[in-house]
Amino acid sequence: MSSNVLKKFKDKQTLDRLKKKDQVAFTLAYDENVADIYRFVYFKIGNDEEAKDITSEVFLKTWNHIQTNSLEDAKTLRALFYKVARNTIIDHYREHGKGKIVSLEEQAAHFDIALEEEKGVEERLDIKQDIELIKAKLPLLKEEYREAIIMRFINELDLAEIADITGKSRGNIRILIHRALKALKSLLDEDRESQEKEV
Repeated sequence: MSSNVLKKFKDKQTLDRLKKKDQVAFTLAYDENVADIYRFVYFKIGNDEEAKDITSEVFLKTWNHIQTNSLEDAKTLRALFYKVARNTIIDHYREHGKGKIVSLEEQAAHFDIALEEEKGVEERLDIKQDIELIKAKLPLLKEEYREAIIMRFINELDLAEIADITGKSRGNIRILIHRALKALKSLLDEDRESQEKEV
């Protein structure tokens, strides 16, 4: 059984326990998801303390969601955490304005970036060679593209999970990720061209 299938099975078991308002199961779910949710929030907010506060709020809101038996709006527990996180971030933006642009350089030691090769543009993107450039260029992408790359390649969510979180189809997510990577590649190419001109 693959680790992804095992993870989904465990997620479903935890979700079933949470529907019975099992606090121990929620504590375990918190421990398993808090780092990913914090990372997702941080890259959208750009402030460590605010990201920690929002992450705590996400788990509190999720528990309240569970208490009111409104779990039906997400297929997996992890998707529910991300949905609540996205809505909490939107509320934060409304209250405090847009977050600052965050460079991956600032937190590079804390985050493993798991970019994988896929078909098309992704195959032409030399991930290992361009990792430092990618860290610098990611914040320059529009929000929708940045969010897609964070979910897919930094937090390693699969297409089905991202579709569930965003309410879009898998096909739309695939197109979004393709466009996001194409935009990132374009930024990398511009940077290379400017470096070549300087030489």
